[in-house]
Amino acid sequence: YSVWALPPPEVSDRIKALTATLRSEFGGPQFDPHITVVGAIRLTRESALSPYAARVAAVARGGFFYQCVYLLIEPTPEVLEAGAHCSKHFGYEAPTPYMPHLSLLYGDLTEEEKEKARKRVEELDAGLVGLAFKVSSIGLFKTDTEDKSLKSWEKI
Repeated sequence: YSVWALPPPEVSDRIKALTATLRSEFGGPQFDPHITVVGAIRLTRESALSPYAARVAAVARGGFFYQCVYLLIEPTPEVLEAGAHCSKHFGYEAPTPYMPHLSLLYGDLTEEEKEKARKRVEELDAGLVGLAFKVSSIGLFKTDTEDKSLKSWEKI
């Protein structure tokens, strides 16, 4: 399972339009807009989280499939606390420090392709950096990270 913070509908719709364009140009599977709070853990269905503010700090590219191109979320104390709270609640020990982000594109692209996709994001929606929104709901998802098609992923 994974715990995702879900952006409000107006932000989600904006991100969905952006990711649809990126997928049409660069490929990759479709997924719901989310900020991973806790990833790839075993847990029960019960979860809770207080609403918190999130702000996009940058459009970035990462080093692996699930962090190909993403919006880096400002790591404010409130955002970091949400990750720490959920990790503690679910007994998750992260192998790396929490990096809050909202993925825009999953894929195994070259560094040049990732940079092209990152720049394309800025062309498609120049106002994303600095976008602030309230995270007031989280979702529990069954996420098999071996399934890069995401077809087995399921909202619980």
